[in-house]
Amino acid sequence: MTAPVFVVERMPTGPEFVLEGPEGRHAVSVKRLQPGEDVVLTDGLGHWAEGVVRAAEGKDRLTVTGLGVHEEPAPDPRITVVQALPKGDRGELAVETMTETGVDAIVPWQAARCITQWRGDRGAKALSKWRSTAREAGKQSRRVRFPEVAEAMTTRQVAALLAAADFAAVLHEDRDHDSTPLATAELPAGGSIVLVVGPEGGVSPQELAAFAEAGARPYRLGRSVLRTSTAGTAATALLLGRTGRWG
Repeated sequence: MTAPVFVVERMPTGPEFVLEGPEGRHAVSVKRLQPGEDVVLTDGLGHWAEGVVRAAEGKDRLTVTGLGVHEEPAPDPRITVVQALPKGDRGELAVETMTETGVDAIVPWQAARCITQWRGDRGAKALSKWRSTAREAGKQSRRVRFPEVAEAMTTRQVAALLAAADFAAVLHEDRDHDSTPLATAELPAGGSIVLVVGPEGGVSPQELAAFAEAGARPYRLGRSVLRTSTAGTAATALLLGRTGRWG
């Protein structure tokens, strides 16, 4: 198994670093790391340092030595999933599995047919949960560059995002609507890929028209209809394989 990952606010500037606070407590009291074990420290922005535990003290103090800071190259092409707001905790499930799979950015979308509404304090709390989920899933999957979780966007804002992409797609399962298999789509060698995942009720005709005007065509994944909480993960996996990022 690869070394466990812990998040730091600032990367180490010397050969030794003391991990404290919640991350230190997790390392000492939950993981129960011992001297001689390997760890990875990251800021979640692509910078990381691999070191060895020198000492574990108290309940939340871990001293790590032998550190040297590295930077993981930015992914190319970059994959963004625009995720319509699911019901209940399915939003966190979608964020968790997309993060573990390798998505680079997630955009919450208040689609017309979403039952869930992000307004006021409730919206701020929900966004905070998505971002926390991405952070924890990034650590769990040993990533050092965590996906960005943007502020919730309107349909107009999503259309602008699609218009700026090198490849833009709307995952649409309606068999009466003309669509192309995502597995056969012509993908760019680099740049940005943006996928839209609609709500359980589907993308409305007005939204499809707005996205089409922005250059996003409808695509399908396969014969089965996936839930909104799993479609983004499946599509991300497909694109990572096809672009060579999974190799």
